Amino acid sequence: MISFCIRAALVAASIAAATSALSADKAPAPKLSQQPQGARTGLTLTTLDEKAALERSQSVIGKPVGDHVLLDRQERPTPLAKYRGKPLLVNFVYTACFNVCPTTTKNLQKAVEGTVNVLGADRFNIISIGFNQAFDSPQAMKAFATQYGIHLPNWEFLSPAAAIVDELTQNFGFSYVATTAGFDHMNQVTIVDADGKIFRQVYGETFTAADLAEPLKAMITGSPIPPQTSTLAEIIDRVRILCSVYDPVTGRYRTNYALYFEIAGFISFMFFMLWVAWSFMRKRHSDKIQSD
Repeated sequence: MISFCIRAALVAASIAAATSALSADKAPAPKLSQQPQGARTGLTLTTLDEKAALERSQSVIGKPVGDHVLLDRQERPTPLAKYRGKPLLVNFVYTACFNVCPTTTKNLQKAVEGTVNVLGADRFNIISIGFNQAFDSPQAMKAFATQYGIHLPNWEFLSPAAAIVDELTQNFGFSYVATTAGFDHMNQVTIVDADGKIFRQVYGETFTAADLAEPLKAMITGSPIPPQTSTLAEIIDRVRILCSVYDPVTGRYRTNYALYFEIAGFISFMFFMLWVAWSFMRKRHSDKIQSD
């Protein structure tokens, strides 16, 4: 036990020294662009302001979806006008994300697959759009759908040309910005009616039947559409999404290894302190026995 704790103490000291050395020698990290994808964005915030982003998102309700042309997973040109005549759900993702976007997309699938089973896949459509160009290529979108098991027959994954990303995201009221901490972006699903007009925005990582399935069923059957139940405060609490550390050079998320060093150092330090306490108690007990 003593030798193990001594080794733990040495490890703690070594890690602390290594961490200090790394901190001292490490070159300053390159400053991330305030605007993702070069200078092509209408959002000039260093961090995403939830209220401003929400206002932008809500401001497009009632407006028509433009006739943007994107590429599907087979690299075929796909105009959004193709989806008119049926309700449409739209969300934005970036394929390098390993946390929020996959979770949101899987939860979207769970929320609507019951509607697909009951009403049929031919009654409405879903599209996911990759906004991190040129990394979210048709091949990347295809791999994303496969990796996370998105299998509904009425769900397509589309890749826009980099030149139209600004116009496209503004059309849907979708805001995103690169920050020193990663990407801030709206986590929203846009409901588009059969006439091609934006009907409602739904926010968050998880979705209930009231959020998506009920409005979809009402649109499909021609029934009165239930009102949105979330309050403004609840919506704002769910809007901001911060992912891991984003590297705009490679277009991927990277692990912050300094965190692992800190965790390992903390654990080793705790082992060391336990060993010190155990040694003190052992010596005290030994001294007591000798005095008796």
